[in-house]
Amino acid sequence: MKSSFRMAAAGALLAATAFTPAMAQNFLTGPTGYQAGNVLVRLGLIGVIPQNMGSAVTVPGANLTLEGTHVHASSTVTPEIDASYFLTPHISFELIAATSRHNVWVEGGALPKTKVGSVWVLPPTLTAQYHFAQFDGIRPYAGVGLTVAFFYGTSPAAGFSSTGYSTAVGPTLDAGFDVPVRGNWSVNVDVKQMFITTAAHVNHGTIHALTELDPTVVRLGIGYKF
Repeated sequence: MKSSFRMAAAGALLAATAFTPAMAQNFLTGPTGYQAGNVLVRLGLIGVIPQNMGSAVTVPGANLTLEGTHVHASSTVTPEIDASYFLTPHISFELIAATSRHNVWVEGGALPKTKVGSVWVLPPTLTAQYHFAQFDGIRPYAGVGLTVAFFYGTSPAAGFSSTGYSTAVGPTLDAGFDVPVRGNWSVNVDVKQMFITTAAHVNHGTIHALTELDPTVVRLGIGYKF
């Protein structure tokens, strides 16, 4: 075991020393396969996976906080379209458009698992991306952006008279890669981590819930470069 660990450590050290400053510079500024003025349009499927990081559920009229109660939104898969405009061979701006439907429920504390209803989310996201040099047929990139999530089409579950959700705004981190397949066509894999919090109002404000949804969005798509 120790021998294997030493061999792995030596291999990692050798790889690190072999990655010279010149190679690092080429990875940052070498050819990417794109040019200034290119437009890259993709169509694909995304998995929207809310992380449901935290909730604060209150009953304002009774000045009561429901300790240990959490709000959860379901994961879903939906079509997505996006477009990227290249300012330079390395820098682009990407705008995505998609909408997804989620079931919402509460559980924990003194409450059993209870469905609150469903809601549609439209989260346009604008991301500034840096495209690294193409490496073995892969064009990696990373970026940072902003998401604005609009909630609409709410449907309260049985036992609830109304549900509503506030518009959420938050930062987004992004990483992915394109793989050229033929001509101007490519395959894309992308992961975005959005940080958004919404305020839910149930039964005309009788119950409030502040929820950190923080969805992870995974995309598999096909792109065409104009």
